[in-house]
Amino acid sequence: MGEEKQNEDHLLVPNSTKLSSSSNPYLHPAVVTRTGNIWTAVAHIITGVIGSGVLSLAWSMAQLGWIAGPLSMFSFALMSLLSVLLLCECYRSPHPEFGPSRNGTYMDAVKSILGNWSVRLCDVLFRLNLFKTGVVYIITSGISMRAIQQSNCYHKEGHTASCEYKDTSYMLLFGIVQIIVSQIPDFSNTKWLSVVAAIMSFTYAGIGSALGLAKVIGDGQIKGSIRGVPASTTSQKVWSSCQALGDMAFGFSYSLILLNIQDTLKSPPQEKVTMKKASVISTSITTFFYLCCGGFGYAAFGDSTPGNILTGFGFYEPYWLIDFANACIVLHLVGGYQVFCQPQFALAERSFVEKFPDSVFVCKTYPVKLPWLPSFRLNLLRLCFRTAYVALTITIGMIFPYFNQVVAVAGALTFWPLVIHFPLEMYLVQKNIRPYSGKWVALRIYSIIALLVAMFALVGSIEGLIRARFGSNDHSRSLKI
Repeated sequence: MGEEKQNEDHLLVPNSTKLSSSSNPYLHPAVVTRTGNIWTAVAHIITGVIGSGVLSLAWSMAQLGWIAGPLSMFSFALMSLLSVLLLCECYRSPHPEFGPSRNGTYMDAVKSILGNWSVRLCDVLFRLNLFKTGVVYIITSGISMRAIQQSNCYHKEGHTASCEYKDTSYMLLFGIVQIIVSQIPDFSNTKWLSVVAAIMSFTYAGIGSALGLAKVIGDGQIKGSIRGVPASTTSQKVWSSCQALGDMAFGFSYSLILLNIQDTLKSPPQEKVTMKKASVISTSITTFFYLCCGGFGYAAFGDSTPGNILTGFGFYEPYWLIDFANACIVLHLVGGYQVFCQPQFALAERSFVEKFPDSVFVCKTYPVKLPWLPSFRLNLLRLCFRTAYVALTITIGMIFPYFNQVVAVAGALTFWPLVIHFPLEMYLVQKNIRPYSGKWVALRIYSIIALLVAMFALVGSIEGLIRARFGSNDHSRSLKI
């Protein structure tokens, strides 16, 4: 019996998982060696959470003010933490014949606990979440590369110079790189990719916070107000507040990778015990980091806080540090784009293989050897589908090149269903919570409140995106940064 338990802790694939090794190492691990501990879990969570969305938090704080801004950030942190604590309980599902089974991914848990209808709905939202993250990364990369050129221009020509450049060409350049990188069939063993991405994200977020703090100290005053940025009308204030909430929601969504991380933990103690402690620690660290980025940026610029703290050119000098920070963003996004797109590729290509197992176009691979590069096997389906997928994200990014608005819509769109609803429903079923009991009512109220907040943020974010795309007033143009 002891030998069986030892073997179980080194399963290669979770019980209900049949996934390609070419998928995201966080979302769909092909090989799971359960040697993780609380600190490896904390590292994985922070790597998955802190990303380019942190750059919009200063603007979000500016819209809400010094009271509502931090309170909203704390509220999203608490909502996210509560959901992941509920989700931790869903890692093991009791099976009437085979005993407790492991749910190594978010989708495994939904299918095992809630059934096929829920997993179909969740699958659509899951794919949408991956796709919209890819679009956000396309937009952010183009803006950051353009910012490097602008920074050098301002340094040479002066801060009042007209250094305006289009970011379309930079998006295309980033997309070409992604089309090439996307042909690599397997990212499961490239652990360095996540390490580099994590270092880059901490670096540019830290630079943004440090520059904000330095400006506050240099100016000798803390800017901003309790009410936040004034608006010309009440409705405009409401819309900008909605968008700010959507930006914050984008920064606290890590439920999708939680069970994958939990599946790497050794036991004893129970995986859920370790994961809960890791979630509390990582959420606390992340929230502190977000408050620093948002708070220092707002304190430095007040009502004129830019939408992206590193590309809005509140900071001009030292120009080399601005260039370095934006280069870190681009390097982070090169790997980050693949981390979120590889699972999408694997899901779609596996579906084609199952439907057309005898197709040469779908199944056959051809050996290719290019100069100075290792040989690899080219698949026509992979070449066409992945190229078309990247091209679609580039097209949408070029049509809507509005960082704040797209981040807000992306955050608000899937926050409630993926971060709140499915974890709560799985917990209620898993723990067999009796309907209309005290805990059942409390959790339902919590879900309803989160839904209302998410809808509020989504409506305002969509309004902001439409206004930025088709509006002609100065406010619309000022947000395109």
